[in-house]
This record gives sequence, C-alpha cells and structure tokens, in this order.
Amino acid sequence: MAAISVARSSCGLINGFKVSLRSVARVKYGAVSVTVPQTSLHRSCRWYSVSHLSVKERIDQKREAALQGGGQQRIEAQHKRGKLTARERVQLLLDPESFVETDMFVEHRCADFGMEQDRNKFPGDSVVTGRGRINGRLVYVFSQDFTVFGGSLSGAHAQKICKIMDQAMTVGAPVIGLNDSGGARIQEGVESLAGYADIFLRNVMASGVIPQISLIMGPCAGGAVPEIFPNWHSVTNEDVTQEELGGAKTHTTVSGVAHRAFENDIEALLNLREFFNFLPLSNQDPAPIRESHDSSDRLVPSLDNIVPLESTKAYDMLDIIHAIVDEMEFFEIMPNYAKNIVVGFARMNGRTVGIVGNQPKVASGCLDINSSVKGARFVRFCDAFNIPIITFVDVPGFLPGTAQEYGGIIRHGAKLLFAFAEATVPKITIITRKAYGGAYDVMSSKHLRGDVNYAWPTAEVAVMGAKGAVQIIFRGKENQAEAEAEYVEKFANPFPAAVRGFVDDIIEPATTRKKICQDLEVLASKKQVNPWKKHANIPL
Repeated sequence: MAAISVARSSCGLINGFKVSLRSVARVKYGAVSVTVPQTSLHRSCRWYSVSHLSVKERIDQKREAALQGGGQQRIEAQHKRGKLTARERVQLLLDPESFVETDMFVEHRCADFGMEQDRNKFPGDSVVTGRGRINGRLVYVFSQDFTVFGGSLSGAHAQKICKIMDQAMTVGAPVIGLNDSGGARIQEGVESLAGYADIFLRNVMASGVIPQISLIMGPCAGGAVPEIFPNWHSVTNEDVTQEELGGAKTHTTVSGVAHRAFENDIEALLNLREFFNFLPLSNQDPAPIRESHDSSDRLVPSLDNIVPLESTKAYDMLDIIHAIVDEMEFFEIMPNYAKNIVVGFARMNGRTVGIVGNQPKVASGCLDINSSVKGARFVRFCDAFNIPIITFVDVPGFLPGTAQEYGGIIRHGAKLLFAFAEATVPKITIITRKAYGGAYDVMSSKHLRGDVNYAWPTAEVAVMGAKGAVQIIFRGKENQAEAEAEYVEKFANPFPAAVRGFVDDIIEPATTRKKICQDLEVLASKKQVNPWKKHANIPL
C-alpha cells in the first residue's frame, strides 16, 4: 500500500503540471491574437513575440513529455508490477527539492527500424540523470526508466550516465545507479555496446576514488537473457527459471554478486539512504563522524561471559558486535552469503568503522573460498575510503576438503591476507577465542601491520587445536590425555603470543569498547604509505 500511495502522489503532481501548462498555453495564444496596427515596427515586434512564445512552448512541451517518460499507460503498468517509476525513485532517495536534473532534452540518435519517427522519440531517453543530496551531502544519480524502451541502453543513454560520472569524479562525490533495464538497445547495435564500454571505463577509473553504488530495481543487462533466449533449455540444456538464474535470492546467497536484498523499492531506497551515511564522499575525505550519545567509556559486562568455556561450543559473533558499537547499530553487508564471516559498517564514538569477524555459528568460523573473497573485498573498500577496520577473530583455520582445494582455496585465501597486509587505515584486532594456523596470520595479525592487537583471556593462539597437535606430537605414546592437558597449559591461552609481543595486551572483554574508542582517537592521525608501484599483483 505504501508503494501505491507514493506512486499515486507522484502521478498526481504530474497531472497537475499538465493542467497548468494547458492554461498557460491558452493565455499565450490569446495574447498573440490581439489585433494591432501593422506598422513595420509592430510587425517586427509581433514576429519576435510569436517566435519567443513558440520556443517557450516547445520547451514546456518537451519538459512535460520528459516527466511522462513512456506515457501514462506504461507508468500504470510499472505500478501494477509493484515498482516505482524512475523519477519517483529519485524523489524518494534524495532530500526533498534537492534534485537538479541534467540532459532532460537529450534524445536517441538512431534512424533505423523506424526509430527516427517522432513517436519513438522521448525527451531524456530511457534514463533520468542529475545530482542531489542525501541528508545534505552531495551525490550524483542516474535512474533507468523502464517505461521508455524497457530502460534499454542507447548511445544517448550512455552519454548521459558518463556525463554525471565525469562530474562526480571532478568534484569528488559518490554515484548511485538505480538500474531497471533490459540491456543493450538492439536497434542501435554497436553504438549501444560502445556506450556500455564507455560506462565500464569510468567504473574502473572511479574505483577507489568515489563510492559507486548500484541498486538493481528490475532487470539489469543479464536479466534480458531469458528474453533473448526464451527456450533456455535449448541453449544450455538446463531447466531453470529466471529467478533461479539471476534473481535476488540467487545473487545474494549463491553467487555473491549482490550484497543485500529488499522486499520492495521503498525499503531498498530507505536502506540505501541509511547506508550512504556511513560513507565518505571520496577518497580525499576522512571517515564520516557524527555526534554520538553512546558513551565511549561504556563498559559491556555481558561480554565477560559470552564466550563458552567449551572451545567446541558455538556463539554468535553478532552479539559481540552489537554490544560494542554505538547504539547497537550495525549495517551488515552480504548477510546471507558466506555466513562464516561477518562484515559491515558501524560507528564507534560517532566515527564510521568497518567490522570484520569470524562467525563461530557457521562452519565453526573456518575461512573458505567464499568468506575469504567476501572479507577481502570489504577490507579493500574500507582501505580505499579511509574507514578504520576492527577485526574480531575466532578462527580454527581454513576449511579442508577436496572442493576447497580444487576451487583454489590457497589463491582465494591469499586475497584476504593481501587485503589486510596492504591496508594503511587504522587496524584494530581482538582475538576472542581461537586463532589457529595460517588463518591467525590472515586475520589482521600484528605481522600484517595491525596497529593494535588485543586478546581476551579466552584466546588461544596456536598452530592448531590441542587434540590434533597432541596426536601428531605424541603419536604412538601412552597418556595422550595427560599430554593434551600439558599442551593446553602451554599453548591454548593468550600468553605465548603476549610474551612475544604478537598481541599488545590481554584485556577484560567488558572494556573492549572503551579500548577501541581510545585507540581510534589516537590512530586518527595515522599516516602510512606503501612502497611506490604501478599496481600490486593481487592473486585474482
């Protein structure tokens, strides 16, 4: 119902605009029809007035046509699908009256297959572009209009997107794309493909310079595949639905292509506004800071007993994260993909931070291919945009098995190591329980230039678990239980790492928030530079 009411409100504004235009047009025509003496001077003035009014009339008509998109019938069809129009989405995303549109008069240039006819020309073509503000902060936006040729990308469409991306790079502001498109406009052939390449180039150039956010609100490029190949089985020998092939559930739980899924347009756009508040405008800006009403000295007594005494018993890392961050607000990224690692944004004493944590509830928190890639991508994003990284460690190692080995766990696991090692933002690490084997190294250890590394009293930093280690060290010997107890006494605690300086302190869990806030304050002036290189060769 909320979606319908918003849609109707927007349509009402458009209809009111049409009425006002007609009334103005009648007044204008009436003014022109006034009889005056036909002197040469008057003839000149009359010619100028008619010419001026004609241009003004055309401008108004073009603006009205642009606001209507593909027409009222197609707008109603969009609403029946439970979707907002391109303009309604922009209005909901941005602050009221902040949107400044560009290229409203641009039209496609295709002259083939009847496209040159006036009925196939739409001012603005199939995308709405411009700039606006979210909570007062500048952002550039493009919103694809499915009511115009299914939102398909033409040369003019691509040109409009490229223009706002260039402007965003020039001034240092994020770009948000609201995607609802059937893909390339087939009538334009290679010009449409060239348009995609022009956009891709700017995506690459803007990567790590300004945040780029995409919201998929309908079909998007690959979504057009079932339309091109209606009988999918005949092409791939697979029986698959469009949702199974490339729906929201597939890409948020299986492929990892999308980061979150929402029920409808309104929920998605409101969540995007919330997410935007965590981000700096560009790589030249520090992480955003806002006033916090959650004391930085707050103790969290519940953390003292959150880790079970039995090392094999699971607990929820999200409980630790929510207890520590400001006002228990945590914006999780990719919550339904690679659940054995948790990543997302929060605030500490008002300052945006990125959170990474192993999740003992899923696969005991082991690192595997998907979790390594998920974590690495997030860490690199935070490092690119000056966002401090807080890492919570409870990892028994990398997941064994042929599937992982054949899939290249060594190569993919190295991505996470690479991301943490090259990051120059403040890095704070807390070992809550297990930190075993190579996974200990990977999870923002002191050896990877961690700035502050803490251990809780429950921490265990070792090559492997006590039982497995004893079976190797004391193979074939009696009294294995006694040997295991001896190993636990020596290694299954935080002291071996602490005496070597691999952790800076063993802290009481209740003081974790206080310690992190103090460290972030000190590290706010951190400056660290990597050796010059054209670019690194991350193991892709």
